Amino acid sequence: MLMFYNFVFYFLILSGLWSFVSKRKHLLSTLLSLEFIVLSLFFYVFFVLLFYFELYFLMYFLTFGVCEGALGLGILVSMIRSHGNDYFNSFNMLQC
Repeated sequence: MLMFYNFVFYFLILSGLWSFVSKRKHLLSTLLSLEFIVLSLFFYVFFVLLFYFELYFLMYFLTFGVCEGALGLGILVSMIRSHGNDYFNSFNMLQC
């Protein structure tokens, strides 16, 4: 049964990575795929810690995941305010 869970979690993480690599048009879609990867890692760590260790580490992981999401949304809002859209093609790293 544990082998099935490992297969499901690896599939979730790999599908999130594939979505992150293939979606290069909008910043929002790449941020959503990163959040999917963090959520699948959270479920994987939850099941590993449920069987072997205590669950206090999940609070730290969840805190860092929320901070990462808030930081990504803040960057998205500031880029939309400065450039007018979230297309990667319109971002120029030489302009500030």
